[in-house]
Amino acid sequence: MSKIIVAIDSFKGCLTSAEANQAAAGGIRERILDADVTQIPVSDGGEGWLEAFHSATGGKLVDVNVRDPLMRPILAQYLIHDDTAVIEMAKASGLTLLYPKERNLMVATSYGTGQLVADAVRKGCKQIIVGLGGSATSDCGIGMLQAIIDNFASQGSWDDVHVLEDVRFTIATDVKNPLCGENGAAHVFAPQKGATPEMVIELDEHARQFAEKSALIFGYDRQKMPGAGAAGGLGYAFLQYLNADCRSGIDLLLDTICFEEHLKDASLIITGEGSADKQTLMGKVPFGILQKAKHFHVPVILIAGQIKDKLLLLGAGFSQVECINPHSLQIEKAMKPEIAKRNIALLMNRIVTAS
Repeated sequence: MSKIIVAIDSFKGCLTSAEANQAAAGGIRERILDADVTQIPVSDGGEGWLEAFHSATGGKLVDVNVRDPLMRPILAQYLIHDDTAVIEMAKASGLTLLYPKERNLMVATSYGTGQLVADAVRKGCKQIIVGLGGSATSDCGIGMLQAIIDNFASQGSWDDVHVLEDVRFTIATDVKNPLCGENGAAHVFAPQKGATPEMVIELDEHARQFAEKSALIFGYDRQKMPGAGAAGGLGYAFLQYLNADCRSGIDLLLDTICFEEHLKDASLIITGEGSADKQTLMGKVPFGILQKAKHFHVPVILIAGQIKDKLLLLGAGFSQVECINPHSLQIEKAMKPEIAKRNIALLMNRIVTAS
């Protein structure tokens, strides 16, 4: 082999992208001491988005005192590189900021994300890229908009916000869902955040009413645009109120790091995620990498902690689809970081030996 690219997404609740990459690279080098391994931290807009961009572009991490989903004070970070800010909304409004018993979509707010946006604007950023994923909210971005109003509107209304007119927004997400309806933010994602069936109906109705009122104000309605349902409807607020572009998170990151240049002399790519199934083929990190690699005829091996729909994944073009864990390993043990790292390394031992 000449060059091996390792670009594995985070294993949620277990390993960061960088940690998974390091484990895989270590496993390769245990068998091939002088292996040329390029490690690339990756994310589709959710967990690890900020770290992946910082690794790719450099820049300055900025600390900001903001409010968490329950309006408690916390410290969050975003990245500034030249006149561009990169925000991971989960740093201020993420599900991991709450204990399971604290999760309540009827009160959780995206206000803290709006504070990050406001700080970036105050520091002169003209382009703001926001990774949407891992949210604790389903407030249609109302909290985020309120934070911007509180920072920039002397009269306390959105009509009075003019400072954003020269700022370009891009949202990064693998979610294509609309805001409302059976495929919308509430019905599809709210149950994963602890919502009851009754809460789902109420949240969806609230989203529909907000979108209808917003359409009357602007004269257009973007609630059905792909990405509107991302991050509990935060995507909708960016699309409707801030005229944001919506990009695939992994495509945006790969374009930023000029991933195709890395592919020109690569012989193999190792990618992966915590759990791989048919949803992987809907814009997640491994699929985005696969699509780029196909143009250069570089084989891509997909690894994961759990695998379903293996034949479907192979049919999409992955050269191998491998689970890092033995069948007998209990999930509680498999989720321990040191065990996961060793299992990734052992799998890499087997793969490169076979090659």
